[in-house]
Amino acid sequence: EEVQLMKETAAKLREKVDVLLVCGIGGSYLGARAAIEAINGLYSDDKVEIIYVGNTFSSNYIHQVAKYIEDKDFAINVISKSGTTTETSISFRIFKEMCEKKYGKEGARERIVATTDREKGALKKLATDEGYVTFVVPDDIGGRYSVLTAVGLFPIAMAGIDIDEMLKGAKDAMVKYNDANIETNDAYRYGVARQLLNKAGYSAEMFVTYELQLNNVAEWWKQLYGESEGKENKGILPHSAVFSTDLHSLGQFIQEGSKVLYETIFEVKNPQNDMIIPSDPDDLDGLNYLAGKSVDYVNKRACEGTIDAHVNTGNVPNIIISLDKMDAYGFGYMVYFFEMSCAMSVYFLGVNPFNQPGVEVYKKNMFKLLGKPGY
Repeated sequence: EEVQLMKETAAKLREKVDVLLVCGIGGSYLGARAAIEAINGLYSDDKVEIIYVGNTFSSNYIHQVAKYIEDKDFAINVISKSGTTTETSISFRIFKEMCEKKYGKEGARERIVATTDREKGALKKLATDEGYVTFVVPDDIGGRYSVLTAVGLFPIAMAGIDIDEMLKGAKDAMVKYNDANIETNDAYRYGVARQLLNKAGYSAEMFVTYELQLNNVAEWWKQLYGESEGKENKGILPHSAVFSTDLHSLGQFIQEGSKVLYETIFEVKNPQNDMIIPSDPDDLDGLNYLAGKSVDYVNKRACEGTIDAHVNTGNVPNIIISLDKMDAYGFGYMVYFFEMSCAMSVYFLGVNPFNQPGVEVYKKNMFKLLGKPGY
């Protein structure tokens, strides 16, 4: 029922807005952003532009977004279980005021969607009082695991992506990896491989993609593994890079630097788009030997050559994870794979993959410095 309401609400809002502000931080926006950019690309031609706010204290960024949307029709999806997350609450207060000034209270009510706790909290109370359409952050799912709940699915639907297909991909992965055999369950194999490398002295994992639009998949992955695993002075440091871009900045260290890291290559076999390299009569750049070949062909050979260099010459272990295609189905499948392997991997360390006690320390210090009552 909630998925159906998400689709109906998104369809109505998509008819009237140019921009959706996704107002959240950490797991409240990273999964949605990862999906939207991975599937729609970095310069999407979809009619609704998605802009992410509530994820920073940067006054420059918030001001620039406010100026940018002044003459645009916009809606807000505010995402917070408690309604008191500081970054999100500051931005929501600013943009809610803009929305109410532009459209009036009644108009704003139709353009603000709250994703929050089912029963309690500041945002739930506000949403009930104001009459916002409200979706639920489930009690038993932490933010970094929440992309396949309303937290991620509503903004993904607002970007014109088929969330039914995404859930189908996740369901098929659930069936596929409901297998206790370590020899055949690739999600478990990845989890085990991580900890074997950790025991061998590799304390950092570099998640590598060869597509710029997968950069936020890496950011989502870093939160998933870093927040799940980094406890009790244990865990593998999650890092990421986009090749071949970052080979021109990090390649020397990976090839010949201290042997602290291994690479996990996330490969998408079939690109959504490709281009053919043209011939040039003068051939001043010496590229005519590639004329008629596709750019993706070059990208794949760069990947193969880099793996060979790093593994066989640089002695850097590599794990390769392949996905056939990055579409809604493939994204849902991928999310389930990484979430399941994360739980398996972290349990090996004897810590809880589903809590995050350490993130409260900086908040207490910050609130004390800000003079918040009670701190």
